[in-house]
Amino acid sequence: MLDFHYTVETNKYLEANLKNESFGVLWTFNIKEKLEEKGFSLEDPFFVLEVCNPKEAERVLKENKLVGYFLPCKIVVYNDNGVTKIGMPKPTALISMLDNNQLKEMAMDIENRLIHCIEKTV
Repeated sequence: MLDFHYTVETNKYLEANLKNESFGVLWTFNIKEKLEEKGFSLEDPFFVLEVCNPKEAERVLKENKLVGYFLPCKIVVYNDNGVTKIGMPKPTALISMLDNNQLKEMAMDIENRLIHCIEKTV
């Protein structure tokens, strides 16, 4: 069974690396802040970044519209015992739920590019 995620420890910023691979951050969800607005608390910061490469989104959606259930790609940035971590669910793990070799190849390419972006923060 595939690991469903890729996670690293970091102390650097991610957004510029994403832009270099033509991924843009569509939205940043600050979970800690949102929970506090609702009367709940989370000790450490926890962010979910929704990222997208429009060209890749078009390619995978033209292959199978069910891939839209996995879009946009998510990258999380959080603090774990004083260590900042960046991670993501692997596109290959998600795509493996659909039986389509072309999509698996596309997902592997996207995954490798996102991992490359994340590794540059290490």
